[in-house]
Amino acid sequence: MPNNILIVDDEVEIADLIEVYLNSENYQVYKFHSAAAALACAETTKFDLAILDIMLPDMDGFSLCKKIRERYTYPIIMLTAKDGEMDKINGLTLGADDYITKPFRPLELVARVKSQLRRYKHYNQAPPSAALAYLDLEMDVKAHVCLLAGKPVTLTPTEFSILRILLENQGEVVSAEELFHQIWQDEYYSKANNTITVHIRHLREKLGDTQYIKTIWGVGYKIEQELEG
Repeated sequence: MPNNILIVDDEVEIADLIEVYLNSENYQVYKFHSAAAALACAETTKFDLAILDIMLPDMDGFSLCKKIRERYTYPIIMLTAKDGEMDKINGLTLGADDYITKPFRPLELVARVKSQLRRYKHYNQAPPSAALAYLDLEMDVKAHVCLLAGKPVTLTPTEFSILRILLENQGEVVSAEELFHQIWQDEYYSKANNTITVHIRHLREKLGDTQYIKTIWGVGYKIEQELEG
């Protein structure tokens, strides 16, 4: 079955352009020019990824992203202004997985979509025994479930990926560059890119404690090796 992609952009020409390129990759596109119409469709349609513009007539893209994240975990890509650094940070903080700036190259957007879908689908291909744990933090990779002290923690696909990589490498430092390349395998990394930093901060807020993810200044991040007995 083709992947279902939600596009929300009030600029008809841009929405149409994205639709043409995604259709050429055999994705099923659901295109809307308002947040209300998109949310109504989301109630009855199973989406695999959403592409959201920030400037919408009835609700900004940040609010739409937040509403989607209240119920769904599929990847979200935000379309931001060319110099909208705060837009990027706000989008990531509210649960977006990636962003792309306007004007953009359609083929680059398609590549980002493919990258996000590969990672999202990978969760359901994990072996049944793919269980990870540290202290009272537990992760079931196959079920895409994270528990903290027995209570579920809602994570975006990117947050889930970061935490999974750190749990799989307990006791070892993983650099922001390594995290970036493992998550966005075909993306160029720049030290000026603060995507990982924002996601780590959001992860810490959700976990409610700094004991889980340690920052090794100038090197990267790690989860300590849990001592036995």
